[in-house]
Amino acid sequence: MLRINDAIALQDWELSEQFVRASGPGGQNVNKVSTAVELRFEADRSPALTGPVKNRLRRLAGRRWTKEGAIVMYCDETRSQQRNRDLVRERLAELIRKALVAPKRRIATKPTRGSVQRRITAKKQRSALKTTRGKIGDD
Repeated sequence: MLRINDAIALQDWELSEQFVRASGPGGQNVNKVSTAVELRFEADRSPALTGPVKNRLRRLAGRRWTKEGAIVMYCDETRSQQRNRDLVRERLAELIRKALVAPKRRIATKPTRGSVQRRITAKKQRSALKTTRGKIGDD
């Protein structure tokens, strides 16, 4: 079981881990030991998450979200299988915590009359400056 916060905990059936051989440096250790972790979280079928949270999670996960509605995360940073496992689980928990925060609704505001006038005055001054940069004609 993976605890996200006080109210949400993911059950074991929602998570599946697969250990694969890592790429990169590590010498013979890389060739012999499967230390990289591929974590799969069945987000779409999860009863712990609400609909809006799942939608935000889908947007945050990006290409890690599969067509079946699962999130696939991969970690091969360390040479330790257990450390990679802990890292990828913490990343998943952090991603879900981000999705739990609902974005603040934007309130549309109108610019003040003074700010509009200041902007137009500045534009006129800039325009006047640029018109003086033209070629000098023969008189």
